[in-house]
Formats: sequence, structure tokens, C-alpha cells
Amino acid sequence: MAKDGEALVHDPHGGLPRLLEIMRRLRDPAAGCPWDIEQDFASIAPYTIEEAYEVADAIERRAWDELEGELGDLLLQTVYHTQMGEEAGLFTFASVADKISDKMVARHPHVFGDAPRDKSAEQQTRDWETVKAAERAARGARGVLDDVAVGLPALLRAVKLQKRAARVGFDWPEAGHVTDKIAEEARELTEARGRLSQAEIEEEFGDLLFVLANLARHLQVDPEAALRGANAKFTRRFRYIEAELAARGKEPDDSDLAEMDALWDAAKAAEKG
Repeated sequence: MAKDGEALVHDPHGGLPRLLEIMRRLRDPAAGCPWDIEQDFASIAPYTIEEAYEVADAIERRAWDELEGELGDLLLQTVYHTQMGEEAGLFTFASVADKISDKMVARHPHVFGDAPRDKSAEQQTRDWETVKAAERAARGARGVLDDVAVGLPALLRAVKLQKRAARVGFDWPEAGHVTDKIAEEARELTEARGRLSQAEIEEEFGDLLFVLANLARHLQVDPEAALRGANAKFTRRFRYIEAELAARGKEPDDSDLAEMDALWDAAKAAEKG
């Protein structure tokens, strides 16, 4: 007769308990998978980030038939980390779930408490930030920029740092000031690049990107999403160039910039259709 754990592993409707048991078995020191046993928080973290991006990508492409699988891959990352946490005596899946549940209840007193619900989304966002600030203070985070995660994608972290600074008044009052600063940073970079070291050029370019992220914030644009969109558009149009060249019996290496630029313009016109 099959063991309870064995039966659960092969139960197609086992849900979350099945996934937790599968991860426990994968990490079992005696009978688990050698690769899974060797992993730790640091080695798994890049996969966690990658899976989150793949979820975002499926949503961006409106690939609803793929989203279920991508969400499962992301859930697996949480299960992986909580299994390692349990092995180390740090936390469990249940305690992680309790932690986020407590946080959601505390941050939504207008839903789970006595606070009035007749507030605008903007006011609720301000209330949310007030609660988060109190939570940071309770953890001992005193500086305005404390606990903005270092591991975030650089553009996203730039926006979060700027938002924090803006809360205490360190911000340009309008987008026009930001665009002036962008022009200044771009001019400085192009004018000085002949006398700067590569490290200094990188620093100046970083300053320019940081100000561009600030403009995105003022325009209420997600810079990561905007850049993903630009990447997708570039890919789509370049594939058009490749297809048109192939129809002429050519490849990009056989073409020149003038021909490919004309095809790029044709791709743009076709999209605007």
C-alpha cells in the first residue's frame, strides 16, 4: 500500500499540499535530487527574479494560456525558499502565509477594521505609506532610504529611492525641471566623453538613467514596463526587416543601413496601418 506522502505526490488534485510534499522530497538529504539538495537561498534567488519577470512577460503579451504555468513556476520559488527556511529553523510556509495575511489585514483597516471606506485611491495610498513607514520604524529602519532593497532591478530601485525622497520634499516640483536636467546630463556626457575614463563615462551615464527614471515617475510611467515595451517593439520591427530581406533572398549581413532603415520605416507604417 502506498505511503500517504507517495500517494499525495501522485495525486493530480493534491493542490498546495502536494507541491509542498514534492519540494520536501526533492530536498530530502537521503533520497532527494542532488541538484536541489545543493541549492541555497542565494543560488535560488536569481531563478525567483527570472520567474517573476516571466509572469510579467506573459501578462504583457496577454498570453493567458501561459500565465497559469508561469504563476506555478513563481509559486514554486516561494515553496523552495520556505522549505529551505524550515530546514534552517527560520520559518515555514505556514508562518510565511500568516505573516503576509497579518500584513494585509493591518494595512487595510478600511476593509478588515473600523476605518471608513469612503476614501479615494490616492488617500488610501497615502495611508498605506504611513502604515509602511511605521512598520519600518518598528524594525529599526531610521533613514528615509533604509530598506529599499538593493537587489531590485536598477530602474525600479531608482524610482523607489526617488519616491522615498519625494515624501520628505526632496523632489523637483514638476516634470519640466526633470527634462531640463536630462538635457544637461546628456550634454555633459557627450561633451566630456573624450576626456573621461570608461569608469567616469559609466558614472555619468548612470546619472542620466537615474534622471530618466525620475521623469518616468513624474509622468506616472513604470520605466521597467516602458522599456519592456520598447524591447518588444524593436524585436517585432527587426523581425519584419529580416522577413522582408529573406523575401529578397538576403540576410541582414547582405544588406546595408540604408536598406534596413527603409524597411524599419515600412514596419512602423505597417503597425500604424
